[in-house]
Amino acid sequence: MIPAASDTGAPCPPLGLYIHVPWCVRKCPYCDFNSHSFTGPLPEDDYLDALLEDLRQDLALVRDRPVSTVFIGGGTPSLMSPAFYQRLFHRIGEWIAFTPDAEITLEANPGTVEQGRFRGFREAGINRLSIGIQSFNPHHLRQLGRIHDDNDARRAIESAFEAGFDNLNLDLMHGLPDQSPQQALADLDEALSWQTPHLSWYQLTLEPNTDFSSRPPALPEDDTLWSIWQAGRERLLAAGFDDYEVSAWARPGRPSRHNLNYWTFGDYLAVGAGAHGKMSLADGDILRYWKTRQPDAYLRRIGSRTAGTQSIDPPERPLEFMMNALRLKEGVDEVLFRERTGLPLTTIAAILNQLRTDGLLDPRRLQATERGRQVLNSVLERFLS
Repeated sequence: MIPAASDTGAPCPPLGLYIHVPWCVRKCPYCDFNSHSFTGPLPEDDYLDALLEDLRQDLALVRDRPVSTVFIGGGTPSLMSPAFYQRLFHRIGEWIAFTPDAEITLEANPGTVEQGRFRGFREAGINRLSIGIQSFNPHHLRQLGRIHDDNDARRAIESAFEAGFDNLNLDLMHGLPDQSPQQALADLDEALSWQTPHLSWYQLTLEPNTDFSSRPPALPEDDTLWSIWQAGRERLLAAGFDDYEVSAWARPGRPSRHNLNYWTFGDYLAVGAGAHGKMSLADGDILRYWKTRQPDAYLRRIGSRTAGTQSIDPPERPLEFMMNALRLKEGVDEVLFRERTGLPLTTIAAILNQLRTDGLLDPRRLQATERGRQVLNSVLERFLS
């Protein structure tokens, strides 16, 4: 059970909500998320009841704050019906207020899109889609174990626009097995041709405990990866995108607000199998917590589904804060350090001065310089307690 927050009048960070849907049609060989292949009808009613009971147990953490962003991730959240989300948000709205401009994002897989489904998601209150394209090349999609082909990807994007979504992210990978620079840039060019406001363009990495880590495919050489990134960056900048975060690109004024809340050390409730949350308590404690991971165990659980909690103690907070804030190209204002960590900036003054002397940090903001971004891991090591 997560402890209830006391009320000492401490300022509260913005509040987001993360909802995890753990099922997918087939587990991709590169995926290290909490996703589980499922055949047959999904237990929508049972999972809805479990999510609501999960959230109800955590309501004491909200402290009358409105939710400003929601992200529904997975797994494949678009496997659930629009009616599921209509019922879910109706019930959540009975307990928690949403800001009038709340950003509500759903991850969608092109292989799970049925005619009219996106329109139903829109009617349920979802106003942003993140579509997992990964590639427009049929060969590479098969290598990645995706259940959709290139035409499915195009139809999904068209369906999203037709349903009224103007806030749309496309997820795209590069550095795929045996991928040439020409193929990687062809993928990016097609993604850009759709004129979406946001692109997540990132390199495939081999994560532990995945099929790709146990049977590694042949990936492009480092020189090839570098040439792909350089040429892709030029295309994105020319198209009016800015890399506001390490692997996220947005047109002016169109970043993912939910992700910005992560990188600025905001708070986010977590519900769903394996979901992770972070909350600032009014007594000054900062808490990370995570939910029961296995879907069957999550469904059967009675009462709290919190599997574990961990306080972020004061000595750990500078690294935790900077590890997030310095992912942002523009960094953050210095005042945010105290607001989000509860620590005075003097706690890290000596480290900041040295980083600025070394030309790795902006002299006025908590922002890595261009050189600092190139060696970001080394910059962050300075904050190890």
